[in-house]
Amino acid sequence: MWQNLGDAAERFAARLRPQWTPPQPEKPQVTVPEKPEGLRAQRIRERHAAVHVLMNKGMSVGGIVAELRLDPKTVRKNMRAATAEELIGSRPTGRQSSLDGHAAYLAARWAEGCTSTSRLHRELADRGLTVSERTVRRFLLRLQENAKPTTRPPVPKVREVTRLILTHPDNRSEADRVILKELRDRSDDLDAACQLVARFAEILVHRQGQEKLEQWTRDAEQSQHPELRGFTSGLRKDWDAVMAGLTLYWNSGAVEGHVNRIKMLKRQMFGRAKHDLLRKRVLLTR
Repeated sequence: MWQNLGDAAERFAARLRPQWTPPQPEKPQVTVPEKPEGLRAQRIRERHAAVHVLMNKGMSVGGIVAELRLDPKTVRKNMRAATAEELIGSRPTGRQSSLDGHAAYLAARWAEGCTSTSRLHRELADRGLTVSERTVRRFLLRLQENAKPTTRPPVPKVREVTRLILTHPDNRSEADRVILKELRDRSDDLDAACQLVARFAEILVHRQGQEKLEQWTRDAEQSQHPELRGFTSGLRKDWDAVMAGLTLYWNSGAVEGHVNRIKMLKRQMFGRAKHDLLRKRVLLTR
């Protein structure tokens, strides 16, 4: 019965998988990559930081001039500026590129799906721009780095979710508990199905068929899950045996063990010996 319920759980997990699958991330917007900061701006930042470190130590203007070997006017200007951006200003600090006036056009064409360097190079030539194909390729590489799509979190596989559902709560790891809780929060149908599976497991383990099996079967038959309804129809077909198996402590485990042993012996001897040897092995093998 537990095997059949596990098969039903795998089927409804496969059916409900789209409910806990996060949506595809939106395609990132392609923007014009910023030019790397030039050496002038880097030197200004380093000089400003060095001046303020010495100034915070209480060093005078003359001491800073001697320590950093800078012009006194430069030192005072850095001391007055609260941030390095005040000294850099709005003047371009990076290396000028022949593509500066066409960056927006290239970004728009890239967003449309045109990623061919040679084609875009020809289009720039038609626009009156003389530039090497290598320059265009470097610019497209920067566009590609800025437009890397965000990765979607991995979605648990159906069998992994089935294992989490069928595992006893005491045997689940902390990570498994978190994953299953998140999935059940995303899907109300999965949560309801998990509750029914847990209730049947309790009936099976504690042999509560006489007290709880009838109510569980009715709840499963009225559920929204065709997989569980199919499972209950199988229980109804052999109800007396199911009720006895989930209530009484007697079982046919020993008989099933002997049947399995006889089948194993039969497979081992298939096509190798006659029935008399098979009979002796069945009677003498323990």
